[in-house]
Amino acid sequence: MPKNDPIDSELVRELANLVTETGLSEIEVEKGDLRIRVVRRLEPVTVQVAAPAPVAAAAPPVAPPTGALAPAEPARTHPGSVPSPMVGTAYLRPSPEAKAFIDIGSKVEVGDKLLLIEAMKTFNEIVAPRAGTVTAIFVEDGQPVEFGEALLVIA
Repeated sequence: MPKNDPIDSELVRELANLVTETGLSEIEVEKGDLRIRVVRRLEPVTVQVAAPAPVAAAAPPVAPPTGALAPAEPARTHPGSVPSPMVGTAYLRPSPEAKAFIDIGSKVEVGDKLLLIEAMKTFNEIVAPRAGTVTAIFVEDGQPVEFGEALLVIA
């Protein structure tokens, strides 16, 4: 498509609908000289909940399963959190049988490899932006991640 031809607004509309219908955060298509990228920005929603009505018999508290991630929303906004620079699949180890790059408690230096994110069949190294200790890991091996999603915390 020559540079002075108008963009096919119907194609852009179809891509936007596809992004919405599938729950993707972005999609990019390329054909010849034409390249269209549609990105959906999701804003966090704040919900206020009224105090619950009294219950006759309260259920005992249930502990999270061993190895499960604790509710970490406060930690995800921690200044030491490392956000995902892209949409893709996170891998904590170079291969399924290899040792993880990091664990909770690992000491890291600037530039140390933390994990890999696969996007469009390309493995991208995510490196430590600062030195410190890994205090939380929010993703599991093979988990899809979104742009800006907190991956881990380096304190």
